[in-house]
Amino acid sequence: MKKITKAVWILSFISLFTDVSSEMLYPIMPLYLKSIGFSVVLIGVLEGFAEAIAGLSKGYFGKLSDLNGKRVPFVQFGYLLSAISKPIMGFFTFPFWIFLSRTMDRLGKGIRTGARDALLSDEATPETKGTVFGFHRSMDTLGAVLGPTFALIFLHFYPENYSALFFIAAIPGLSAFLISGLLKEKKKEKLVIQEDSNFLSSFLYWKNAPISYKKLVIGLLVFGLVNSSDLFLLLMVKAKGLEDSQVIGIYIFYNLVYALFSLPAGILADKVGLKPSLVFGLFVFAFVYGGMAFAENKIHFYSLFFLYGIYAASTEGTSKALITNIIPKTDSASAIGTFAGLNSIAALIASNLGGLIWFYSGPKSMFLMTALVSITVSFYFIRLTLKNSEI
Repeated sequence: MKKITKAVWILSFISLFTDVSSEMLYPIMPLYLKSIGFSVVLIGVLEGFAEAIAGLSKGYFGKLSDLNGKRVPFVQFGYLLSAISKPIMGFFTFPFWIFLSRTMDRLGKGIRTGARDALLSDEATPETKGTVFGFHRSMDTLGAVLGPTFALIFLHFYPENYSALFFIAAIPGLSAFLISGLLKEKKKEKLVIQEDSNFLSSFLYWKNAPISYKKLVIGLLVFGLVNSSDLFLLLMVKAKGLEDSQVIGIYIFYNLVYALFSLPAGILADKVGLKPSLVFGLFVFAFVYGGMAFAENKIHFYSLFFLYGIYAASTEGTSKALITNIIPKTDSASAIGTFAGLNSIAALIASNLGGLIWFYSGPKSMFLMTALVSITVSFYFIRLTLKNSEI
């Protein structure tokens, strides 16, 4: 724990409170959207669009953070925007307002992510990045346990009162913004680059990026093309006849596993290597999605969501640590942001494609296709050689 600095603790608590806010709503989102008339296809469009906004803005604001040599203002405003977006979805039920609320929430994530991850990277060495990112992820995911747990208790006493949860969720979200006031900006030199700073220019980093970065990102993007929203997993559980409380319970279980294993997975990744950890996680992901095609009861679902938590713990922080080890520190927010921007396009395709395959061919086809592509990407990473000796 000596590797965990004060700034990492602050950022981790901010993420914890934010995830309490966001994840309070996430497992009920498909239930709520279906209750107000959203189809599976429209849910896929909504999630794909929202994630595209998040990713594209990550590239732009990540680059802006590097250009200005500042991190904290981006972190603070991003968390504030996400907090104030929550009540909108509970108050308005028309599709336009639902899309607006989700866009605001994901835009907030896009504004803060590159700068936040750059702050985390600055607090670590190449030898400790797996641990630092793993610890942050574990705290983040602890919020994803507490949030749905509160939602489950609330809905027990107030069944199907989804709208009230959107207002309650604003409280921990605003608390995260207040905690961000404790962050201190480290002095950094501004990058003198003669070019416009806009959403499209953020992708210009790709042109001069290291070849190892490009190879890594290509593999991650192919995986991203089939890594659709987790809402489809929850819809599958619901489609098999489980009640709302059981759906939320399984999601809580998944996040608990995710939180408990994130730090150990990060520590292990520092010892055995970041790439082997990523490959292991992708194989687990493929097994989970293949299993979801045939799962029929609670035992199956709990077993698969346990493994899904292992996958998430093994890959989320690891992929970011891999990226920051490949590129110079001065480019960290741009590199993460550019990847996120490209990945957002993949996420948009993935969620729309997932919804369409589900609608026309059934959920089994969607899950099996995802598993097959994931296995292919796993073998790509096995054969991939990255020049940085630390990874």
